[in-house]
Amino acid sequence: MRDGFVRVAAVTPDVRVADVPYNCEQIMAGIDRAAERGAKIAVFPELCVTAYTCGELFNQRSLLDAALDGLKAIAAHTRGTDLLAFIGVPVMYSGKLFNCAAAVQDGRVLGFIPKKWLPNYSEFYEMRYFTRGFGKPVTVSFDGYAVPMGSHLLFACENQPNLIVGAEICEDLWVLDPPSISHAEAGATVIVNCSASDEVTGKADYRRTLVEGQSARLLAAYVYANAGIGESTQDLVFGGHNLIAENGNLLAESGRFQNGMITADVDLERLEGERRRMTTYREKGRDRYLFVPFTLRETGEPLERVIDPAPFVPSVQADREKRCEEILSIQTMGLRKRLLHTCCQHAVVGISGGLDSTLALIVTARAFDAAGIPRKNIISVTMPGFGTTDRTYTNACELTRRLGAELREIPIRDAVTVHFRDIGQSMETHDVTYENGQARERTQILMDVANKENGLVIGTGDMSELALGWATYNGDHMSMYGVNAGVPKTLVRHLVRYYADTCGDPALSAVLLDVLDTPVSPELLPPEDGKISQKTEDLVGPYELHDFFLYYVLRAGFRPGKIYRLAKAAFRGKYEDAVILKWLKTFYRRFFSQQFKRSCLPDGPKVGSAAVSPRGDLRMPSDACVRIWQEELEKL
Repeated sequence: MRDGFVRVAAVTPDVRVADVPYNCEQIMAGIDRAAERGAKIAVFPELCVTAYTCGELFNQRSLLDAALDGLKAIAAHTRGTDLLAFIGVPVMYSGKLFNCAAAVQDGRVLGFIPKKWLPNYSEFYEMRYFTRGFGKPVTVSFDGYAVPMGSHLLFACENQPNLIVGAEICEDLWVLDPPSISHAEAGATVIVNCSASDEVTGKADYRRTLVEGQSARLLAAYVYANAGIGESTQDLVFGGHNLIAENGNLLAESGRFQNGMITADVDLERLEGERRRMTTYREKGRDRYLFVPFTLRETGEPLERVIDPAPFVPSVQADREKRCEEILSIQTMGLRKRLLHTCCQHAVVGISGGLDSTLALIVTARAFDAAGIPRKNIISVTMPGFGTTDRTYTNACELTRRLGAELREIPIRDAVTVHFRDIGQSMETHDVTYENGQARERTQILMDVANKENGLVIGTGDMSELALGWATYNGDHMSMYGVNAGVPKTLVRHLVRYYADTCGDPALSAVLLDVLDTPVSPELLPPEDGKISQKTEDLVGPYELHDFFLYYVLRAGFRPGKIYRLAKAAFRGKYEDAVILKWLKTFYRRFFSQQFKRSCLPDGPKVGSAAVSPRGDLRMPSDACVRIWQEELEKL
């Protein structure tokens, strides 16, 4: 339990119908297994102390008394452990029977949460035995001490303030107004569900969608423990389908028709940050709830959570292809609108043979098609300079021809040489002036060609370059519409590959694949033996690391120490810890110092959940100080 992570478990024990001693033994064994796995919260199925399918036996006092005796034994078994367990049990109050979840920790029952919505349709007859639960907590006596009972109970961790747990039971999730909504409005970040949902064809998919959707709607973690095999099969079969979701993402799922346990590490800081960021998320009704305190011991288990090293890129090919088509469409429609609004019949793209300009030209071609403008009106300008290699030059020319654009070649060597003479820059001094002078000359050419042809200059720079400030101010930093401004470098590669796979032109595909195989470089320094001498990732670091950092800085607002921990888990075996830390320090230094470039970015479409536009996601002052982030990094 560090960095806002807490491990949760959904446990389906073996049960025998009405065999309370046996069931309690299995529940206690499940608690032990969950504790051994480092879980701090464990959720068990609905009425698992007795089994859900007892039917008329719920009217037998012997069963109800045995259930409470069994719960006492379970509570005693937890003495000395900090795991918070939620266990389904029938509870008598004021002469009526309630279907409850009992919250148990360290030898005591902390509360009873009664089920609010009782299904009494199709195969369900719960109103025959149980009374609908109530909200306002009352006090009941259990094993000689007072215990609160009511659905308006929340369990608040005293030493981890962002861990507040609310509970609902099975059908409560399936109704129009689930109790979990008011739980979350009152501050709950983790919702647990003790459930007994039977299996019929297609129900598992709907159940999964419900859990994922509710976790997304509530910006919460949702732990769903379902009854399994061992329940009566007289008319129904239960599959033990357990689910753990966080903000719409499924973290863990059990197989069906097998009892067992799943665990996952939920990120409370991420949930807290999402709620803080979303101004439409509201908290209300806290005064209607009783907050029951509990504590957890901080432990240092390694993360079980799978940390995706490419958070901007879907890992499943089908999802990735769908995402690529969607992003290309967003870029295309953004540029189409700008072309039609400005009545421009031409666009000017500086084509280098690199990834970013390749993607920009692809998007421009699609936008011209969508706007009904012939592709020949796209002016693709290649501007060989001191660092241009034959490989990139050839790819730039061939790509332009294959996409049906007009190719113009305008070398910059002579113009830059005269400019350097005018400002007193030695041709032998390959410093930042030498590099940026070429970038600004290229931008000047593009802007003037656009003026001459009544067209728009299409920006090529991507979001990763903008985050690092890896752009020449008023050089490649500037355009009239930046189609790639919302696309991180790791995703640029997949967009180009997707187009190569789907364009239907083998020759064009071959060019695109060679572009993908070319090292990322601005090509502003002379080549060595005809090959690229200046490789961007050697200078600023691997883009896959920087995109990882960028995602968690922009999207989650995590501290440097947490990002470092996640990066070590994500890139274990690929990068040494010292290398990750080196480039993380570089990222923060550049991210803060280069904000002035982002503060005056041209328009460009947002395509994902994170962006660096000064008019949208990143309204950051150009003079913000990086000191407190650097001080934390120095402690790592």
